[in-house]
Amino acid sequence: MSHYSHTLCWFRRDLRLHDHAALYQALKQSASVHCAFVFDTDILDKLDDKQDRRVEFIWHSLRELNKNLQQQGSTLQVLHGKATEEIPRLASELGVQAVFSNHDYEPDALLRDAVVESALRKVGIAFHHYKDQVIFEQSEILTGSGKPYSVFTPYKNAWLKKLDDFYLHAYPTERNFSALALCSPKPVPELDNFGFLPSNLNASEIPTGESGAKELFDDFSKRLAQYRETRDFPALNGGSYLSTHLRFGTLSIRQLASHACHCGGAGAQTWLSELIWREFYQMLLHHHPQLAYGQTFKSQFNSLAFTNSPDKYSSWCEARTGYPLIDAAMRQLNQTGLMHNRLRMITASFLVKDLHIDWRWGERYFARHLLDFDLAANNGGWQWAASTGCDAQPWFRIFNPITQSKNFDAEGQFIRRYVPELTHCPNKWIHAPWLMPAIEQQRCGIVMGHDYPNPIVDHSLARTQTLALYQHTV
Repeated sequence: MSHYSHTLCWFRRDLRLHDHAALYQALKQSASVHCAFVFDTDILDKLDDKQDRRVEFIWHSLRELNKNLQQQGSTLQVLHGKATEEIPRLASELGVQAVFSNHDYEPDALLRDAVVESALRKVGIAFHHYKDQVIFEQSEILTGSGKPYSVFTPYKNAWLKKLDDFYLHAYPTERNFSALALCSPKPVPELDNFGFLPSNLNASEIPTGESGAKELFDDFSKRLAQYRETRDFPALNGGSYLSTHLRFGTLSIRQLASHACHCGGAGAQTWLSELIWREFYQMLLHHHPQLAYGQTFKSQFNSLAFTNSPDKYSSWCEARTGYPLIDAAMRQLNQTGLMHNRLRMITASFLVKDLHIDWRWGERYFARHLLDFDLAANNGGWQWAASTGCDAQPWFRIFNPITQSKNFDAEGQFIRRYVPELTHCPNKWIHAPWLMPAIEQQRCGIVMGHDYPNPIVDHSLARTQTLALYQHTV
């Protein structure tokens, strides 16, 4: 017998019907489950670009979600306004006894959910929420003394030790679809109803919705065995390309972790390790919420004396640094909303340790432009590169952008894809074209400083300055 007659399932970072914790619990405990999503103006109003790729990705994914619900005789209620007001209003309007949702771990989301829960409680409506976007959350993985881990490898070992099939088991929502509320179909309003316009989302070549997630996952599954060997090379089809779908929950983390565990092999183990890094950063944000507000994990680095040249920062943002791999990576981000994971580390290190720009500037830039932007992962990655974070790159270890370019794009394939000015530059000079003799420049039709900028900093000099900067703080 159902515990509730009418309930509401509030979708957020979980835009799917399959293996969905909150939806499963709502269907299991209710005779009739309504479904809703809120285009939250508390979030949208902070987005300067009204052609934001992420908003369009969500919009397309919601349309598919709604289509799938309509095939079951139900529909998705798509609201626009403050979630703190819209969810209590809809819940009262529908006469539900409870609202179900999945945990969201970011500080602003926790405040939002606390306001919603309080408003619901005042009118006698329960608010239930569940773990869904991670395998282990908050304080589920702790040291022997009951404290959060601050080094990744021991955390990973404890994570793997605790893992068993119970944590990987999918929630069989399909068994109870008959409990979805029967509703007249409602279309998802057009993007401009929410104040946004179509973007160039197609440039990312990331298909949307559950079907897009399945398409990418099926493709990656065929390449998983080679993942360890190919993942660091941006010119190769070596990554999973699933991070955006993980971010918006169009596929289940349990499905991915289960696949990695049961496949075995070096590729699957390496990929699983990347999934565990994601949870490590989520755990850190839970225990150290100050990270969301610009604080460094290592407090001694909170006030590094960065020079913060606006001109150098603009050159980095606009891909005019004169270092081909850096510029190619930034153009990939600006043009598509994507950036290869290896390149995120290289460009971040370059901004902080070659240009001496505060890592928070780069963190904010990525937050505006990344299609797969996730607060915990983005913060963790930037603090890793800046050597200010938990288990970060040691401050005295500084990426050489030329060496990184030679190591991970040896033939310059990725560079030429995004920096076509260097199309005819020989491999010998592609990583440091300013070293090319004038006669060679003339031969391949590239005039340095005219067709492509000279480097804005000398790496060797910048490295010496960085070591002094950090040494002064340690």
